[in-house]
Amino acid sequence: MDTSFWTSESNSFRRFTSESLAAIEERIANKKKEKVKVKKKNKDQGAEKKLTPQLDLKICKKLPSLYGDIPEELVGEPLEDFDPYYSDHKTFMVLNKRRTIFRFTATPALFIFGPFNPVRRAAIKILIHS
Repeated sequence: MDTSFWTSESNSFRRFTSESLAAIEERIANKKKEKVKVKKKNKDQGAEKKLTPQLDLKICKKLPSLYGDIPEELVGEPLEDFDPYYSDHKTFMVLNKRRTIFRFTATPALFIFGPFNPVRRAAIKILIHS
């Protein structure tokens, strides 16, 4: 399959940074505001359309080849999630050398270790090591 049909957005691997986390929190806040407006406006209308996770981007599956090769420096590093379903969830994904997908929450682990803490990063590297 020719990957030139896919947008450059789908082939870009972006590190998960504090700016990424702030953008996710902003999307969550906007979604909550939108839900309140919709509830007040349309109490009688039918069910709204809900996103579902993509089957090819499930946890512990291999990343499809259409996303391109993983740069060596991003293997084992937290990345922004490709799946639109997770765009308003506080999660990030990590890929290992075998292109296996792992997802982690961006909330503080044990109420102490944030997603950018060196101890947590080391634990993630140990967990994803093949």
